[in-house]
Amino acid sequence: MGRAGDDERLVAAVRAGDAEEVERLLGAGADPDTVAEDGLPVLCLAVAAYDAEVAEVLVEGRADPDRVLPDGTTPLSRAVDGGSPAVFYAVLERDPGTRLPKAQQERLLGLARSWYETGAEAELRRRTGDSGPAETVRIRDDESDTVDQVSLGGLTVRAGHGAILTTLERSFGVLTPTEVLMERALADPDPEHADRSAVLHPLGLRLDRESWSAVLSARHPSERDRRLFALQVLRYAGVLGLLGETRFERKEPAALLASWTADESDPKVLWEILDAYIGLGHPEEEAIGLRLAGHADPDIRASVPLALGGDEGASLGADARRALFALTRDPHPNVRASTSEALSHWQQRFTEAGEPAEAAEFAEALLALARDPDPGVRGGTAATFATGPDRSPAVADMLWRLLDEDEQLVRLEAAYGLALRDDPRTEDAYERVGRLPWEAHWLAEDHRLLALHAYRSRHRDGLADAEL
Repeated sequence: MGRAGDDERLVAAVRAGDAEEVERLLGAGADPDTVAEDGLPVLCLAVAAYDAEVAEVLVEGRADPDRVLPDGTTPLSRAVDGGSPAVFYAVLERDPGTRLPKAQQERLLGLARSWYETGAEAELRRRTGDSGPAETVRIRDDESDTVDQVSLGGLTVRAGHGAILTTLERSFGVLTPTEVLMERALADPDPEHADRSAVLHPLGLRLDRESWSAVLSARHPSERDRRLFALQVLRYAGVLGLLGETRFERKEPAALLASWTADESDPKVLWEILDAYIGLGHPEEEAIGLRLAGHADPDIRASVPLALGGDEGASLGADARRALFALTRDPHPNVRASTSEALSHWQQRFTEAGEPAEAAEFAEALLALARDPDPGVRGGTAATFATGPDRSPAVADMLWRLLDEDEQLVRLEAAYGLALRDDPRTEDAYERVGRLPWEAHWLAEDHRLLALHAYRSRHRDGLADAEL
């Protein structure tokens, strides 16, 4: 049928939402700017259908997002109008700040700002003149973000214009005030809203002291959502790395998080603070762990073990040792389970330091957890032991005993630990695990099943002493 036939099939594939066929046809020579029966390029069909996947394939195939259409719009301006951040991101293409002339940048910014400030429903009423009720549903615009979809007077838009505006501002070098971005992110209470996720990038890259003061002042207001969002920005920015290599030193947000733990009364927010803070190596980490070891909320207590001297090079003081062993006897099973990793860490540290008596104390505490009445605690301890440093017969026998567990995944962890130790009972251990419901699908990927194949390979080839 030739080129014309490929173009016709391309229109049909775009209408059908068949991204694979669109990609194949473009590879075969179909024109990415093929015009459909309505006189519009196929990219506009994808935009109107909110088909981000097809739009992305077309743009990657050299469809022109800036092509001026008879009504003066472009595929990109139509994506702004449509309000779907996912579709807009697919159509935006690379380097819009250098690709588009200043006048066109201003028009796109004005369009997105007008939609955002007016509101999707109000703008639809203005455009349609319809005074009836609008239909509004919250939908998932892509795998991670949500937006409202608003229908009125025969028109439908997605209300993700805040995310689109934020992205255009960043793309065109517009420095939006930090306070404005914060308010934009928090306008909708949904933590997965597209407007919120779009703000993380520009805020996260602001490394000047003034911007961070505005973000971190969110710790003071009473609204939980604002404090949680400030923590989200901290994570995105790189309290875990990026900030440590800039003029805004890593120690400053770590110190703020440390002081924040003393001020925060909401357990959910406090847990998020600890999750971001523990492991940064801040000198107050152990003291904070000790202070929170008796917290009323079990999730907070479960965060404590890794704060108790767990950083590389740190030592375990007498108070921290007592607190850690006390947590192994905590009434809540999640807290007891959380101690196994820290116990294993210190067992290894004392073993490497040539202090067998100290190491034995931590090994005994781990063995006690492996006999815990709660199956979740026993399972977590089995996973810790499986890859842990203790290769003693006592641990191997404990792993063997865990093969009597009712929970299949606990038995799998125990068998895995025996395989790593080249234990002669490994084959029998995996037999006792039983057939896993997902074994056929995951056989090539799950490390615990691969360990059995590695064990067999070593013994078949006479390499029983080889490292796994």
